[in-house]
Amino acid sequence: MKVNEIFYSLQGEGHYTGTPAIFIRFAMCNLRCSFCDTDFNSFTEMSEEEIVEKAKSYPANHVVITGGEPTLQITASLIDKLHKAGKYVQIETNGTNKLPEGCMIDWVTCSPKYKAVKLDHIDELKVVFEGNGQDMSQYATLQASEYRLQPCDTQDAEKNKEILKQTIDFILNNPIWKLSLQTHKILNVR
Repeated sequence: MKVNEIFYSLQGEGHYTGTPAIFIRFAMCNLRCSFCDTDFNSFTEMSEEEIVEKAKSYPANHVVITGGEPTLQITASLIDKLHKAGKYVQIETNGTNKLPEGCMIDWVTCSPKYKAVKLDHIDELKVVFEGNGQDMSQYATLQASEYRLQPCDTQDAEKNKEILKQTIDFILNNPIWKLSLQTHKILNVR
């Protein structure tokens, strides 16, 4: 498996914000979003056993499988091995692929990016909001336990301020949504 990095930090966004978590970031993605902050070109080849051993070296039980796009590489056997190691497994996916057959993920966070969502189950729908011109109607039919709207980080303070205001206004007018901030960036933690 092509692993970009495995590290230990706090979950910075969404439902589990503030939770100590082991992040397993896979390389490769089927999309190229302009605001993505992941280096897809560097990776280390790791076996499932090596991934699980590295995850076991950290004290937390919460694992976040992210990417890139993790559904391009994860397997049911990797998830089973993580569960056998006592880990609770969350995935962050763009939703463009179904989860592999038999893949028993504990919490599915789907952050769709302009493509059809093919997931059968979503716990948390997290949309990166780029501002008032964004078509939000495409998410109206997606069923999830929680709906989160996250202001896009453009790396431009003034533009980010305006997007944040528009995000808050949208949520106030559409109260099914909750605000998700990238607290790891605010706190300057990895």
